[in-house]
Amino acid sequence: MLKAKRSRLIRWILFLILSFAGGWWLIYGPPLRVTTDTESIVPRNALELAKENYHHEVKRAAEAYDLPYEYLMALTVLECSGKKPAGSRFEKVVYKRMNQVKSGDRKKYENVRKHHLEDASDDAIKNLSTSWGPFQLMGYKCIGMEVNVLDIRGEQAVLHGASWIKEEYGDLLTKGKYKDAFHYHNTGRKYPKVGPPKTHDPNYVSRGMDYIEYFKQF
Repeated sequence: MLKAKRSRLIRWILFLILSFAGGWWLIYGPPLRVTTDTESIVPRNALELAKENYHHEVKRAAEAYDLPYEYLMALTVLECSGKKPAGSRFEKVVYKRMNQVKSGDRKKYENVRKHHLEDASDDAIKNLSTSWGPFQLMGYKCIGMEVNVLDIRGEQAVLHGASWIKEEYGDLLTKGKYKDAFHYHNTGRKYPKVGPPKTHDPNYVSRGMDYIEYFKQF
């Protein structure tokens, strides 16, 4: 008998709680979600963002340099999450090696040699050691391209980036070797025949291949 009364009391209390909660919801709506400055309530899909920000520019660059549109678009998602402006990323290791080349402690770094850096200020070397634009092209690549860092980070960043891709590993894209192309863009080497990828993100290449499928429809 006592257990039955206790059970009815518990059910009555639960009924009151649920009734109160339901009334609150109807009057005031769902509770607010607190977010930080870097978190939006409805995060934008990077694929949609890339299409919105880069579709037309990438389309023109793809046609100008005979490169696959879907690859270039997938690359913007991998490298800058489709954001515009794309942002930049300073590379401490590259900065150290650039200074070694300037001081003569290192003979060269890729195509960068001492005479390229003799008059370079510290800020200039930092710019060369930073990746820029939607394809996150390293600043020092401008030396081989015979352009300025401002060119690969400015309004023509997509075109200059596509030009570099065409010259550097466009043959891989012509042959449809997208796995090799993604790996080369991130590491400077083709996808390993044996063992895991050497990319900073082990899923970089596989994600890129998935993004290609999405952009093929456009």
